[in-house]
Amino acid sequence: KCFTSWVQINAFKLPEISDSMLIVYCFQLLSNATSSSELHEAATDVLCSLLHCMELNNARGGLDDKLFNGILCLEEAYNISVAQEDLDKSMNFSRLFTVLVECNLTRMVAGSDADTPHYSTKALDLVLNCVGHYDYEVAEITFNMWYRLSEDLYQRNNCPLTAHFKPYVERLIAALYKHSQLDPDHDGLVEEGGSFKDFRFKVSEIIKDVIFIVSSISCFKQMFLILQSANVSWESSEAALFIMQNVARNILPEESEVVPKVVEAILNLPDNCHIAIRYTSINILGELCDWIDSNPETLQPVLNFLLCALQQKNGLATAAANSLQLICSACKKHMLGHISGLMEIARCLDSFDIQTDSAIGLLKGISIIIGRLPPNQLTPAMQELCSFQVEALSRLTNGEDDGLDGKKGRNDPAFWLDRLASIYRHVSSPDRNNGPNPCTLVIVNNWNVLSRALERYKNNSKVMERIVRCIRYAIRCIGKQAMPILEPLVKQIITIYSGHNHSCLLYLGSILVDEFAHEDGCTQGLLNMLQAFIDPTFVVLQMENGLKNHPDMVDDFFRLATRFIQRAPLQFLQSPLVTPIIQCGLLACTLDHRDANISVMRFFCSLLRQDRDHDLQLIVKSILVTHGEALIMNLLYASVFCLHSYMLSDVAEVFVEIKQHSPHQLQEYVKKAADTLPKKNSGGSVTVTDEQMVQFVANVVNSETSRATTQVLQDFARLYR
Repeated sequence: KCFTSWVQINAFKLPEISDSMLIVYCFQLLSNATSSSELHEAATDVLCSLLHCMELNNARGGLDDKLFNGILCLEEAYNISVAQEDLDKSMNFSRLFTVLVECNLTRMVAGSDADTPHYSTKALDLVLNCVGHYDYEVAEITFNMWYRLSEDLYQRNNCPLTAHFKPYVERLIAALYKHSQLDPDHDGLVEEGGSFKDFRFKVSEIIKDVIFIVSSISCFKQMFLILQSANVSWESSEAALFIMQNVARNILPEESEVVPKVVEAILNLPDNCHIAIRYTSINILGELCDWIDSNPETLQPVLNFLLCALQQKNGLATAAANSLQLICSACKKHMLGHISGLMEIARCLDSFDIQTDSAIGLLKGISIIIGRLPPNQLTPAMQELCSFQVEALSRLTNGEDDGLDGKKGRNDPAFWLDRLASIYRHVSSPDRNNGPNPCTLVIVNNWNVLSRALERYKNNSKVMERIVRCIRYAIRCIGKQAMPILEPLVKQIITIYSGHNHSCLLYLGSILVDEFAHEDGCTQGLLNMLQAFIDPTFVVLQMENGLKNHPDMVDDFFRLATRFIQRAPLQFLQSPLVTPIIQCGLLACTLDHRDANISVMRFFCSLLRQDRDHDLQLIVKSILVTHGEALIMNLLYASVFCLHSYMLSDVAEVFVEIKQHSPHQLQEYVKKAADTLPKKNSGGSVTVTDEQMVQFVANVVNSETSRATTQVLQDFARLYR
């Protein structure tokens, strides 16, 4: 363990330890089947650390060859651990073999040519041996390596190179197929929240990552052959279907050899088939949505099958709802003829045994189809679809929740708000601002219920977020045609915000500005809204640790201010509100919160960019003269002492914008700001020399791009850390 620690901190030069007896001893421990578990793990740690160290230092030579060949010789030791059912040792070997491949991955791929794979690819055999272990936990250790390999091959886009790895991936998928099998005596579906469910999810992700190496249709056909085998067990069939489910989305629409047979077999499943087979088959139909769109003759029988499944229990209804949503999204044109059936499903939605998210997804699918109806059909269909949610929400806002709590969550307003939001979001009528939008009548008619919800739940931040989200999608759906509800909405959120500082109301304000600030007669009212928001916001942010404790408020407030700059720059910059907002932004520069900091930086960048407009040049120049020095001083202090390195790219954008105005001004501001920074640390040691300070100022001024400025700021901040 001590040796491992020294290796991890690069205390040794690798050539100096290539003949170390400790390394020899580690191989002896790993080769000895009688080694204790503790020593076996410690020896594995040593070799893994050495491999990582060599990769980081790009060190190749004697030690590299010794480790590679030595680890290859451990295959028999691994096999013994399997035979002895020593799971801990098998997992150690799996980790070691995986690290060996990961540390050789770059040269394994780059060093392979069209004819010959790199010699290090033989290490993949060791890893695949572990993937074939009887316990899926041993296989799971290797997953990240396969992801990295697939990423490298995908980026290179070299077919001959990829072909070298095809046999390995075929073996991987074959092993994953076996690991994905349920126990023969298993009843029901895979247990939610269980470790095996989690493993199958990871298998799905890995297959989707690597499938391009072997091709989806090749894998699909291979699994179909398993289904056609004589006397195939139900668990083998289900596992094959599970693998097919994960590649089905990539099947080309013109495929006519295998997919029609698979679809036909699914549609004719016997009534007594295992529920897991039926569940996975339902999922496959959803994943084949693009193929179904290109083969519309299959749509009607598929819909009949899914409608039947929708009325089942034990998870089948949820799977059917998910597949219906996918088919609605992919088969928009063909599903128009089935709108009456979809509306009937919506009417009966609460009678189905469907999970909440799946019900919302199903409403999404139905809404997408409604959005493609002609206007005279769209309005009544949307009104009916909304009415199921609005009526329940109306009863809740009136305090009449009797009859809504028959099922879990029905008396929670969020349950109905999320459904309504899904409808507003996905009923997308084309050309919403050209002529009357058929959604307008529905949304305006439903406004009173949402208004009552705002008032009733103003003390509940979680519900308020859901209401705001719903209103947001309503506004986005009909755009400027939401004008009838604009004034009452603005008045209401101003009143609520004065007593309940929900930052989501600031976010809603930014949506209103984005949609209406450029409309005649709306700008001043929206500026009044911003003014009403400022005092309550600043009261919160000026409290002790106010910025730190309320980053969401900072984020939403400066998003609102930025939208004003973008939509009504002249009116905003001429208003008296701009100065206090800038002063707040100066304080918020040091806030170490990713989203909030981005919003503040975007505010300053948007403001500075307005000088491109001739009418605004003098205003922006005056703002820069007044606040530029303080802005650079705060940004530099934040870069050195407050912000993470990855956040400095947004800060750099502001530096670049100021340079666009005047490189001379930027140089003056940066020099003054740098002079305020300490040159010695608390112990009296020199942190930054005068030469380094001068060089930093020059580098900032001479940087031509945001990326270059980011690098300069990161290098300078590193001197203080």
